[in-house]
Amino acid sequence: MPEIWRAMLGSICQALDMPAGRIRVTGQDSLPSCYPVTDLAVASIGAACLAVAALAGCSGETPEVVLDRRLASLWFGWSIRPLGWTMPSAWDPLAGDYRAQNGWIRLHTNAPHHRAAALAVLQCAPTREAATTAVGEWVANELESAIVSAKGCAAAMRTHEAWQMHEQGRAVSAEPLVATEPVQAAQFPWRPTRGRPLAGLRVLDLTRVLAGPVGTRFLAGFGADVLRIDAPGWDEPGVIPDVTLGKNCIRLDLRTPDGRAIFERLLTGADVLVHGYRAGALEGLGYGSAARQALRPGLIDVSLNAYGHTGPWAQRRGFDSLVQMSCGIAATGMGWQQTDRPFPLPLQALDHATGYLMAAAVLRGVAARLTNGTALRARLSLARTAKLLMDHKADPTNEDLPRSTPADINDTIEPTPWGPAQRLHPPALVQGAPMRWDRPSAELGSGTAQWGA
Repeated sequence: MPEIWRAMLGSICQALDMPAGRIRVTGQDSLPSCYPVTDLAVASIGAACLAVAALAGCSGETPEVVLDRRLASLWFGWSIRPLGWTMPSAWDPLAGDYRAQNGWIRLHTNAPHHRAAALAVLQCAPTREAATTAVGEWVANELESAIVSAKGCAAAMRTHEAWQMHEQGRAVSAEPLVATEPVQAAQFPWRPTRGRPLAGLRVLDLTRVLAGPVGTRFLAGFGADVLRIDAPGWDEPGVIPDVTLGKNCIRLDLRTPDGRAIFERLLTGADVLVHGYRAGALEGLGYGSAARQALRPGLIDVSLNAYGHTGPWAQRRGFDSLVQMSCGIAATGMGWQQTDRPFPLPLQALDHATGYLMAAAVLRGVAARLTNGTALRARLSLARTAKLLMDHKADPTNEDLPRSTPADINDTIEPTPWGPAQRLHPPALVQGAPMRWDRPSAELGSGTAQWGA
């Protein structure tokens, strides 16, 4: 029986039309879960690294990728290790699992407008105790629908079997892991650089927590010029020190003439656009797929949705923790642990895995432009990545992965705006092209609206 990570990697390579390449995996550690989460980490990071290796070896022998299971698992958590300061909490106090009349529901309230939507539906005080009482008066599915209709974020817990019969679950199952479409391309003068394969590749990053930022952080680690754009007022303090590593971060209001002018200037200079806004959001701003290609012919365009790109939930707001509730992961974990409440994966594995798959899709688009002059449009989703994980059966792992030790951490001190920090060693080595970042993590809006800044 083949190793689970290798079977997953085969599925990913098939979806990306990519040869498996030379990859060697070391170590035995695994994250505790009823699903093979560490194998998902190895396969997704490995696929992204193989895509880098293919570019690095485009004029000669393709280099080998060596990947460490333990470090791959640790990078699915937080890569940063603060020195003398503490990372802000990633969760709003109101966010979490609540017992409804007939089951469980998860509220996602990290964004102020999502919190306001949930409270408007529940009509309760903004405390955990008040919300617990209010949720207990609702049927889970009805509360989910009410909060979603109010433009909030929530997910009732479903079993895997219920998800497979659900209209959205069936739609996601019918989607490819990575949906790709060729796009007419223009001249592409960029070429890989020895040692820093992605140096000079311009990546415009319109993503938020957590998958998209993980993917663009990976690209920056091999030299890509990543420029992240956020709206005025948007913040996600619990993850920014971890995911802005290597990036130039600016703020733009795409509803103003000045903001639109700057965005269009940046887009016309980009090689790649990675975006994770809810389906239809860019179209609503006048920047649909056709408009993006008109501004930048041959743009490599990679997008993310939470619940897939087809079906009745294609435009539903969602996050990793909600998808785990919807598709049966949390319910399966609850049965495995024989507990009376949802038991999700030990970390945001769907986000991290999808981020690396997005990076791999970007690089496959770059390879297509280099080899046949055709650009690539790619679409991925957290729910489809969940299917990849759930389709690969494994014996549950009960042993705890040991926490990071000094041997796992790079000695280099990173001067972040929040204080000094260190990082985990990279989880993989592409022979001749080490993963490293040329700039420290940065606050949102702290950069300059220009390429190469």
